[in-house]
Amino acid sequence: MSVAEIQKRLAALGDPRVAEGSRRFFKTGPGQYGEGDLFRGVRVPVLRGLVKEYQQLTPPEAGRLLTSPFHEDRLLALLILVRLYARGDDATKEEVYRLYLKGTRFVNNWDLVDSSAEHIVGAHLRERSRAPLRQLAKSESIWERRIAVLATFHFVRRGEFEETLGLARGLLSDPEDLIHKAVGWMLREVGKRDPRALEGFLKEYHGRMPRTALRYAIERFPEPERQRYLKGEG
Repeated sequence: MSVAEIQKRLAALGDPRVAEGSRRFFKTGPGQYGEGDLFRGVRVPVLRGLVKEYQQLTPPEAGRLLTSPFHEDRLLALLILVRLYARGDDATKEEVYRLYLKGTRFVNNWDLVDSSAEHIVGAHLRERSRAPLRQLAKSESIWERRIAVLATFHFVRRGEFEETLGLARGLLSDPEDLIHKAVGWMLREVGKRDPRALEGFLKEYHGRMPRTALRYAIERFPEPERQRYLKGEG
C-alpha cells in the first residue's frame, strides 16, 4: 500500500469532532506550542491497530508519511518506525535512527516525542556514544530537547541513570514548561528505581529546579517530604 493510499484511509477514518478536541488538547492556537498543526480526528488506539497492517512499509516510506501536515499521519509513521527499529537488523536500525534524526522537525509535539524517542534514539545509543543526546539537549528546538530527555527513558528502565541526571542538570534553566515536565518525569522514574539517586540530585539542585520539574520529580514522595521540598527545605 502506498503512502498516498494510507493517507486516504486515514482521512476516511477521521472524525471532525475528535479533530476539534485534539486541536484544543494539543495547543494549536496562535502562539501555542502546537500552533497550526492539523488533525484528522483519528484516535490513538485506531492508529496503533494500523501499525501491524502497515508493517511492510520500508523506512523511507514511513519517512515520507512522517512529513505529512496531519498529526495522526506523523504519529502512525513514528509508530511504524518504532516497530521497524525493534524488529530490524543492524542496517535497518541504523537507517531508522538516521531517518528519525533527519526528521526531528516533524516530531513536533509531546506525544510524538514520547511515543518514539526512547524506542529509537535511546535504544540506538545505549551501546554507543551519548554525545548526540547532549547536542539535542542544546538545540533551539523544544522538541529536540525533549527528544534528548525522553530518549534516556531507555537507559532508566535498565538501571542506568547518569545520562538522565546529567541532562537534568543541563536543563535547569530551560525556559519551556514542556521540558520541565519531561525532566521531572524522568527524575521521578529514576527515583522509582533508585531513591538515593533522586534524593542526591534533589539535595544539590532542588532550590534551582523549575517548580514544575520539582513537582513532577517528587510526586511519589510522602506528603510531609513533598511539602518540605516545595518550601525549599528538602
